[in-house]
Amino acid sequence: MSLLRIEGLRVYFNARGRIVKANNGVDLDIRENEILGLIGETGCGKSILGRAIMGLLSENVEVGGRIIYKGENLLDLSEDRMRQIRGREIAMMLQNPSTSLNPVLTVGEQIAEVYRCHNDATREEAKRKASNMLELVGVDSKRMCEYPHQFSGGMKQRVMIAIGLALNPRILIADEPTTGLDSSMKNQVLDLMSELIRSRDMSMLLITHDLGVARRMCDRIAVMYAGELVEIAPAEKILSEPKHPYTQGLLDSLPRMGLKPIPGASPSLSSPPRGCKYNPRCRYKGDECSEKHPDMIRLGDSYVRCILYKNDKSKA
Repeated sequence: MSLLRIEGLRVYFNARGRIVKANNGVDLDIRENEILGLIGETGCGKSILGRAIMGLLSENVEVGGRIIYKGENLLDLSEDRMRQIRGREIAMMLQNPSTSLNPVLTVGEQIAEVYRCHNDATREEAKRKASNMLELVGVDSKRMCEYPHQFSGGMKQRVMIAIGLALNPRILIADEPTTGLDSSMKNQVLDLMSELIRSRDMSMLLITHDLGVARRMCDRIAVMYAGELVEIAPAEKILSEPKHPYTQGLLDSLPRMGLKPIPGASPSLSSPPRGCKYNPRCRYKGDECSEKHPDMIRLGDSYVRCILYKNDKSKA
């Protein structure tokens, strides 16, 4: 059952007279009690999707489509109403805790602030809850009075998890949560996040370019290329039987697959190629690929945007 549903999302930026289509007709749902991975190369629009859900976009943006949560279109809500939803219903862990955490406030103050702003907790009550959250994520509560610069990268990420989960939201959006962590610390953070999300019956949108992270964490995976989704499928299926040529290319570029890079470069979001956006880099491209933009096609419990499958099933 869908907990949050995105329909035809468009996020266009005006960049010095050029229209940058960061998200262009995105349809996606986040289901109850699932971890959904959103993967793709840097600059494809993944983080913008997360910020659009949270209503954290800049002013020079045109947003269209619908983001439905509990019967409300988040794109139509006032800022006051969105403040009630942020943190309490839908929370977000931003990229890079070193820049996301306030360097002049202790970590305890930053967690406690969540309770004081959203729950009107007293100073002492907020401090007690912040202490409990630190212990929950594996940080000694005696370190509440320390500042972010006194923590390692992995410990900072644990603090970010504590802030994100403080109000027990229904959905957590985690944007590249393991960037900059070594392999050992990465696995610790992923295990902690998975345990907390599953034990609280929450859902998570995990935004990452790391296929190993997606494999370890996700129930389903959505693949984004140049501002649009090109494949959505159960994680096990998409990693063992990828349908879209771009997904195949991503998997082939992994070390265990021989480090075969995808030729060419990602297209500009302000001047994408005609037809299929992936066609200049695709080994299967035909004449139709550069003329007609493909629709999403449903294949059982999966979806793929590629004319190779247009005769397999009806359009989704």
